[in-house]
Amino acid sequence: MHIIHIASELAPIAKVGGLADVVFGLARETQKKGHTVEILLPKYDCIDYSALQNLKPEFRELWSFEGPYRYHNTIWSAEVQGLKILLLEPHHPGYYFSRGSIYGFPDDVDRFIYFSRACMEYLFKSGKKPDIIHTHDWATALVAPLYKEMYIPLGFRTKGVVLTIHNLEHQGKCSPQNITRAGLRGEDYLTPAKMQDPFLPANLNLLKGGIEYSDFITTVSPTYEKEIKTVEGGCRLNTLLTQHQNKLRGILNGIDFDYWNPETDPLLPTPYNFQTVQKGKQACKAEWRKKMGMKEVQGPLVCAISRLVPQKGPQQILHSLKKTLENEGQFALIGTTSNSEMETLFKTAQKDFGKNKNAVIHLQYDEPLSHFTYAASDLIVIPSIFEPCGLSQMIGLRYGCVPLVRRTGGLADSVFDIDTSQKPENERNGFVFDFPDTSGMDWALNRALKCYKEDPTRWSKIVQQGMQCDYSWSRSTDAYLDVYKKVTLS
Repeated sequence: MHIIHIASELAPIAKVGGLADVVFGLARETQKKGHTVEILLPKYDCIDYSALQNLKPEFRELWSFEGPYRYHNTIWSAEVQGLKILLLEPHHPGYYFSRGSIYGFPDDVDRFIYFSRACMEYLFKSGKKPDIIHTHDWATALVAPLYKEMYIPLGFRTKGVVLTIHNLEHQGKCSPQNITRAGLRGEDYLTPAKMQDPFLPANLNLLKGGIEYSDFITTVSPTYEKEIKTVEGGCRLNTLLTQHQNKLRGILNGIDFDYWNPETDPLLPTPYNFQTVQKGKQACKAEWRKKMGMKEVQGPLVCAISRLVPQKGPQQILHSLKKTLENEGQFALIGTTSNSEMETLFKTAQKDFGKNKNAVIHLQYDEPLSHFTYAASDLIVIPSIFEPCGLSQMIGLRYGCVPLVRRTGGLADSVFDIDTSQKPENERNGFVFDFPDTSGMDWALNRALKCYKEDPTRWSKIVQQGMQCDYSWSRSTDAYLDVYKKVTLS
């Protein structure tokens, strides 16, 4: 099969969150299994161009419309770790993708509507004939309506469009005029059966359009699939998703086992595997403490590696920091803030704990430090309010860093409590709590700290079992290939 992903992010060159990792991991594993894969991405000025190979113009004469105006675009081709990518560069007076970051602008909807239309124009004009077009989240959800309403009548055909919902909270709400500028009559789509937002009836909803028009919808874990069909987790699209449940499937994301591998990771001072994890982790921890100026102590090193947004349970992260220090442990927080409220909260904490030799708060994204911290730490806390899938718990397991999580979304599908899970004992791999409050966190954290201190044999067993969990992309990709096959045969 020939699959083309149309996405707003791609690891490791243009990453904000887990969407970037999913597109890269799924595409690479699909290619390994013998299929042809290409990825269409905006040519951001903030791309890590040092990670690209063979960057060159591929299609120079691409014109696309926005309202009454026609704009010139260039498609560049390149490779990222053996994957072919296609970068769309608009020569547009709005400098849509030359602003220093991927999201966060008042005209984000216009930027990605333009990108979606230009991508479809490129596929049409270039003569490409993919079997599957795979889109991701609200930013490229308009591809499905554009394909079915505009490009099928023009003679362009593919066997199907698949949409993956990574986070239902972000939906791309806009006015009808926004898509009119892309060549669709906006007012024609202001109906419940098409793109009308269920809460703001004068608005369109790009993600809703993707759900209505795509041939199949996936989301990033089986539990999240159930949650988004409920009133509590459906972000006002639960009724729509329930109506379309026959073309909806939750597939648990994976992680790249080649990239996230403590045995071969070049960013670690001492490599290790599940058999040598005890010595390897001790060596990494000693080096990590030296690097970060922390004391040598007998207690565990607990970490949180996260975007610091309300979804991730920031108050619970700070609570776990304080509780860990009270219990003679150490805590490392590696995170990035997203708004002024979060920045104030964590900069205050950084100041409060600045002189404490048992705590580190590093408010900057740092990939090498993240690898090092997973390898050095004993426990990772992930107290998310909701979590469509989550990758940190899988990386933690891979590095022998036991996850402590709230039971939600993909966390519930990948972490099984050592005391309360119904799974066989050899499949239990972490600590789980249910209620998003301090009592729930304390219940799980107290058990984890007690196990680490008082039962090292059991702790070692939990670590080794976690390191042998298979959350690689191979299994997840087989499920996606099953979806692609179903779509092409329908």
